[in-house]
Amino acid sequence: MPLMQSRRRFLTTLSMAGAVGFLRTPPALAGEGPLETTTVRLVNDRSICIAPEYVADELLRAEGFTDIRYVEAPGGQQVDALVRGELDFCNFLGAFIPVIEAGSPIVVLAGINIGCLEFFAREGIRHIADLKGRTIGLRAAPVELLKLMAAEVGLDPVKDIRWVAASDGGADPLELFVQGKIEAFLGFPPEPQELRARRAGHVILNTTTDRPWSQYFCCMLASSRDYVRKYPVATKRVLRAVLKAADICAAEPDRVARRIVSGGFAENYDYVSETLRDIPYEKWREYDPEDTMRFYALRLHEAGLIKSSPQKIIADGTDWHFLNELKRELKA
Repeated sequence: MPLMQSRRRFLTTLSMAGAVGFLRTPPALAGEGPLETTTVRLVNDRSICIAPEYVADELLRAEGFTDIRYVEAPGGQQVDALVRGELDFCNFLGAFIPVIEAGSPIVVLAGINIGCLEFFAREGIRHIADLKGRTIGLRAAPVELLKLMAAEVGLDPVKDIRWVAASDGGADPLELFVQGKIEAFLGFPPEPQELRARRAGHVILNTTTDRPWSQYFCCMLASSRDYVRKYPVATKRVLRAVLKAADICAAEPDRVARRIVSGGFAENYDYVSETLRDIPYEKWREYDPEDTMRFYALRLHEAGLIKSSPQKIIADGTDWHFLNELKRELKA
């Protein structure tokens, strides 16, 4: 079955099965004016943690969008695709701040969820500080975050750590870790679930539960400055749909997991269900996304990985007014 047909059937079933209340057209639409475009391009990177974007399909139709496209872009390529104009929205904190400093026209609009990332290591390694001189594997996890985690414990992220990434074109880093050929692996769902099932290594850091990472957003929704400027009504409606979709993930994780698997977005129900239950998607209502940007920008600055101050990063690369309006509307 083609991807788009599978996705539509999945979300139609989901809405019929119990999410109808989320799909009603909100009264606020009448005062927003007409959509400037009925096309929107979201990312499909095969990560379970961005489930709200997958669930947003029918919610976007309720908002008036008729051409909803999901563009294949692995985690490390999302920001580049956004900058090149191949995506309208993406959800990936790790790479936003350095490219904002570099002058890329990216606008972060909201935080969607915390957590997602888990750091696995071989026996004998108990802390990130123990990774000095070791090799770490990455598939889609951001190198920027790995560097920041290393700097937080006093390591030089350039000199003290080696890493192998899927983008290097060599062997699969996850398989290298399972085979004992590298010492650690930083991954997104479903990678941690797969490693646990294969009894490979142990977790030395979980950003869903371990401070300070658990106190800040992991995934944040961003668009291009050009899209936000040209299509403000569309921007607000996309954000509304994704935030409502996050509420669905929080309220009915098992139902969403079943539909994700039956729709062909993942193969293993247990992995999907575990991810949806572990990630507190409702935190978008409680956490302040500006705090997250400030935290990461400050840490990157202190580590010498960026030169700009947090205030400049926030001024140049964020716009919270859509989120603030929606928080009032959705009673967040």
